[in-house]
Amino acid sequence: MDIAALLAARMGRLGTESAFEVLARARALEAQGRSVIHLEIGEPDFATPAHIVEAAVEALRGGDTHYTPAAGLPELRAAIAEEVSRTRGIPVDPDQVVVTPGGKPIMFFTILALAEEGSEVIYPDPGFPIYESVIRFAGATPVPLPLREEFGFAFDPEELRRLVTPRTRLVIVNSPHNPTGAVIGREALEELARLAQEYGFFVLSDEIYRRIVYDGEVLSVAGFPGMAERTVILDGFSKTYAMTGWRLGFGVAPRWLAEHLVRLAVNCHSCVPGFTQRAGLAALRGPQEPVERMVAEFRRRRDAVVAGLNSLPGVRCLEPAGAFYVFPNVTGTGRSAEELARGLLDEAGVAVLAGTAFGRYGAGYLRLSFANSLENLLEAIERMRRYLGG
Repeated sequence: MDIAALLAARMGRLGTESAFEVLARARALEAQGRSVIHLEIGEPDFATPAHIVEAAVEALRGGDTHYTPAAGLPELRAAIAEEVSRTRGIPVDPDQVVVTPGGKPIMFFTILALAEEGSEVIYPDPGFPIYESVIRFAGATPVPLPLREEFGFAFDPEELRRLVTPRTRLVIVNSPHNPTGAVIGREALEELARLAQEYGFFVLSDEIYRRIVYDGEVLSVAGFPGMAERTVILDGFSKTYAMTGWRLGFGVAPRWLAEHLVRLAVNCHSCVPGFTQRAGLAALRGPQEPVERMVAEFRRRRDAVVAGLNSLPGVRCLEPAGAFYVFPNVTGTGRSAEELARGLLDEAGVAVLAGTAFGRYGAGYLRLSFANSLENLLEAIERMRRYLGG
């Protein structure tokens, strides 16, 4: 019997994340005794702050090991609503908040709830690869919005205008941005808001890196006139509080849509563990100094890595305004980014990602995470220099 024939056809439309594939190759090299510097995985290299860990431990010891409401603990939803209201300048009710195991379910649920066969979803390219993957899985048509170096990797409002059609159901934006670190400016967001109201589409605003910003301010499209009713905000605790393994995210949506996101949650994961949510409550309500120290250290690393990359032959690198990634242009080396990524890992022991892991408009670029120690980052630059013959 052909077992593969039993697989639903839609599974062929579902992609993956190259970062985990490169990580597996890097781990295999390390198992052979090779030294590898990991710049491929996007997670803070800091410990979760102690007061957050303690809140979870206390909850567990207190017996918080049972089901919780599908939309999240009322206390956490209220704290999130208060935080989002304060930081985005819009009124948010706790009923608009949906707590999920990480930020990806909000991405998945929003696309499944709004996109279908015959509709189009515009997404950033280069961008987080799961956007396109889930759009295809939902049966909708993915429409890439190019992010070009000449615009600082923010989208060109004119290009967005040309891509929008009456079939556009959803536009996805991500600021600060993975993989480039770009922050979308006011003019581009104003045009996005104008188009959303003209054509009637929704916006999924992925703001998971909002607190990790070095230059200027981070604006949410939800804060523009008329957009709170047309925007789903995706955010969470993974990046800001170094809680990637805790799997705690949330979405903020208009009440009618939030109800459907909760229905999808019930059908998918039932609920988020209570002790994890107690940790999230401690993160929001507790001291923010650990976040500030982490961002300050990321800034120090960013400055060193950008300077180092720009000193390499055939490489140029813009300074990212947020997140913890750099996206250097490597076309001047005369080699493809894919060839460089393979060679850097296999021969130099530096694990990076080719820009095409984030879409076809990432061709000619590498993505490096600077969520590693400054010592390792400087060593990685030197290994790259030797590999490139500089």
